[in-house]
Amino acid sequence: MRILVTGGAGFIASHIADAFISQGHTVGIVDNLSSGRRENVNPKAEFFEVDIRDRDKIEGIFKSFKPEIIDHHAAQINVRRSVEDPVYDATVNIIGSLNLLELSKDYGVKRFVFASTGGAIYGDVGGLADESTPTAPISPYGASKRSVEIYLGYYHSVFGLEYVALRYANVYGPRQDPFGEAGVVAIFSERILSGKPCIIYGDGEQTRDYVYVMDVVEANIRALSAPVGIYNIGTGKETSVNELVEVLKSVSGRDFSVIYDAPRPGEVRRIALKCEKANKLLNWTPRTSLVDGIRETFNYFAYMKN
Repeated sequence: MRILVTGGAGFIASHIADAFISQGHTVGIVDNLSSGRRENVNPKAEFFEVDIRDRDKIEGIFKSFKPEIIDHHAAQINVRRSVEDPVYDATVNIIGSLNLLELSKDYGVKRFVFASTGGAIYGDVGGLADESTPTAPISPYGASKRSVEIYLGYYHSVFGLEYVALRYANVYGPRQDPFGEAGVVAIFSERILSGKPCIIYGDGEQTRDYVYVMDVVEANIRALSAPVGIYNIGTGKETSVNELVEVLKSVSGRDFSVIYDAPRPGEVRRIALKCEKANKLLNWTPRTSLVDGIRETFNYFAYMKN
């Protein structure tokens, strides 16, 4: 199949593009390189350095590449920036996505796979959430992702565009940006290797569901033929930031220091994702343990630093 991967120079989508190529698909990658890296782009993919907000240039890609499937990961992913500038967040995450959806409708795309979010959409549920849990975003980022899910339902019901929305837990792994706002495993790994203290915002008892990137890749592969709908992609296990620190101390063999700072607005307190639906309908289950995944991630950053 001809698959156009947006954000394909970034952390998650570059791994997905690699997997699609290894399976024999023809892959195009769209990325404006604002946060993605050119070295992440698979040389076997056709690369387009374009912003998804540029409707005319994106349409040119649809005309020339003729995608059958869109795997949409290009996004503004910084929760804090979405709070500070919700208009910018919406222009990228909503208007950019609508450009792709409109062109998918106009150019006969068969299926649209969308990288959504788990914790930011459900809000403070105080523990486990499944797909029937009411959505209650407490950040513009979560609101924008939920908006695109609603638009997907519209394009499916009115125009027949098949879609799969994958609500990710906290994805971590090799190629994650260690200098961004999101991605605590990568950020902490970089700071440990640089001899700097790890900074925890709040008391460290806030929990997240950490899912390894290669398990997320497998979910995207299965999404190519899965029933239309929304699926949680996580482990179903809550891990506090303090617990994460202990795992990092174990796998790194280093007793680094930790600084506690004020909590940040727009972030949920506790969240983990039930994934029974993905297990049943995608035949998907996470296979990488937290310890193994963090070890792989830390070793990656250690290798890149040498």
